[in-house]
Amino acid sequence: MMVSSVVLFVFAVASAVAEKKLVFVTVLFRHGDRSPVKAYPTDPYQESAWPQGFGQLSQEGMRQHFELGQYLRSRYKNFLNESYVRHEILVRSTDYDRTLMSAEANLAGLYPPKGEQVFHPELEWQPIPVHTVPQSEERLLSFPLGDCPRYRQLMEETAHTKEFLNVTSTYQDLIDLVKNKTGLEHTTVETVWSVYDTLFCEARHNKSAPAWVTPEVMDKLRILKDFGFQVSFGFYKQQEKSRLQGGILLGEIVKNLSRMAVPDPTRQFKMMMLSAHDTTVTALQASLNVFNGKQPPYASCHFFELYRNDDGSTSVSMFYRNDSSVEPYPLQLSNCSLDCPLEDFVSITSHFISPNRDEECQLPSAELDREVIISLAVASCLLFILIVILLTVVCRQSEPFRNRGYHHVRNQEAGEAS
Repeated sequence: MMVSSVVLFVFAVASAVAEKKLVFVTVLFRHGDRSPVKAYPTDPYQESAWPQGFGQLSQEGMRQHFELGQYLRSRYKNFLNESYVRHEILVRSTDYDRTLMSAEANLAGLYPPKGEQVFHPELEWQPIPVHTVPQSEERLLSFPLGDCPRYRQLMEETAHTKEFLNVTSTYQDLIDLVKNKTGLEHTTVETVWSVYDTLFCEARHNKSAPAWVTPEVMDKLRILKDFGFQVSFGFYKQQEKSRLQGGILLGEIVKNLSRMAVPDPTRQFKMMMLSAHDTTVTALQASLNVFNGKQPPYASCHFFELYRNDDGSTSVSMFYRNDSSVEPYPLQLSNCSLDCPLEDFVSITSHFISPNRDEECQLPSAELDREVIISLAVASCLLFILIVILLTVVCRQSEPFRNRGYHHVRNQEAGEAS
């Protein structure tokens, strides 16, 4: 009886697995290890200290993404064609050397050439296109976007919240220390993380830290760095911030998932690969409400997998790989199962996606009216003050002439009287 139960259970599990078929994948990853984006004024390691200058992918970063590409090959070996097929995959990157090179290193691990795709016997690599747009035109993969007045207003409001002010007060001594030691003119909770990034990069590349950079200082800087990510995309009015930032990318991903869920026997497209930044991953995860509050590490990767069941229904599973030594861990959308039905996935995420982002980026009309009234009042006051000043000047200039005329007449009268 027990044997029969076990057989039935195994059969049920096997049937469930057989019913689930992967049909489309989107992967978003951060670039690999790099040199610092910039140095602080007193930093002994300026741009000349780095082989390719600031913000460039290191050889370690290349290895990280080659390994991630190999992992993708293993994970999707029964899904993607073993050899590169241009109709199966589309690769998009921001227009930075480090993200473009990360994508290329990743593809080298994903699609090592075989057979007729080997164009040089001593080179286990083949060129695969990576698409991009100029950074000035990037609206999909680079966050936060600075073209949104309402977002700027939200950030100002965030800086005045009790919680934000408490963090500033708690770490004010550290902020002052960083300002005094680095030569930076302005340091805040939001900007001090860039100093951490520089010090972190230098430590990874075996460069000695200044004496003031103790382990305790680095720990505190790391806390402020993570807090900076939380502030930019959450912490205060997260849903609205997401609609103005990461929701843009989420909207495109959801649109692609919905389109790919419609059966099409002629379709060959299977994977969208997106190469971007830690802020991109954070903005997206905040818009999904699955951000863990930590800066995404180098080569971290967020997976969206679209599955179709035999009954025609579709579901979305998400995974996050932020540690190459273990398997990616599943991410669960709020109020949905790990295998979230696509219709539920679309419904839940819709609250974080703006149908008209440009319109929502404008300041509320009441706010605009108040600003107009204040502006008119200030202008009226300035005009009144200007008029008063002009009248005062005119009166003072004319006063001497009146005085001279009066004395002249009086003197005449005096002379005639004597």
